[in-house]
Amino acid sequence: MSSEYDVEDFKKKYPRLADELLRGKTKHLKLKVELIDPWRGYVPTVVDYIRRCKSIEEANEVLDYLVKRSELTIEEAEKYREILRNGGIEAFGGRKEDNYYYKEARRFWSRIRREQIKSEPELDEE
Repeated sequence: MSSEYDVEDFKKKYPRLADELLRGKTKHLKLKVELIDPWRGYVPTVVDYIRRCKSIEEANEVLDYLVKRSELTIEEAEKYREILRNGGIEAFGGRKEDNYYYKEARRFWSRIRREQIKSEPELDEE
């Protein structure tokens, strides 16, 4: 993941950081980030929405909403409703707990930090 900012745009978006970094010195700043965010551009699927529901009734409301927004056809919604009637939310993999994505992100970034620490060269003590 790499982004370049115009200095003026950077100043508008991050005024205090820009002031600290650019305090009269340079007019060009390039930041390079090498980590890939696995959630960047992620769009939840119908199943993701259903798995966040606490009840079958709530899942049916989600399906109604997606049909109303034309994100799902009536026929597709009916197939999901049939699965819900026969197997409940568990048929989709079980309910995702509150803060599911936050917890997954914490686990991901903790693992990345541990890997970075392991790969840092050790300093020889004299």
